[in-house]
Amino acid sequence: MPGVLQVEAMAQVGGIVALQEPITDGKGDFFFAGVNNVKWRRPVVPGDTLVMEMELVAFKARFGLVKMKGVAYVDGQKVVEGDFQFAMVK
Repeated sequence: MPGVLQVEAMAQVGGIVALQEPITDGKGDFFFAGVNNVKWRRPVVPGDTLVMEMELVAFKARFGLVKMKGVAYVDGQKVVEGDFQFAMVK
């Protein structure tokens, strides 16, 4: 799986998390604002199951900014990690 698709998939998971309580009540939209510190540990090949985790690090309600840390695993081994930013629009 290409690295850019891994980051895109993690951003999609982060967006779903961002639309949950306590950040929003499920209304509004999110925009992917950026990614930093991405590190790939090993290739993801066909047949691998990619398990993604996104952790809320910071939420600034006044500005609608959300920061998350994302990690993805294959067979319990870390394959990619990075810091993600989102902008919320209500």
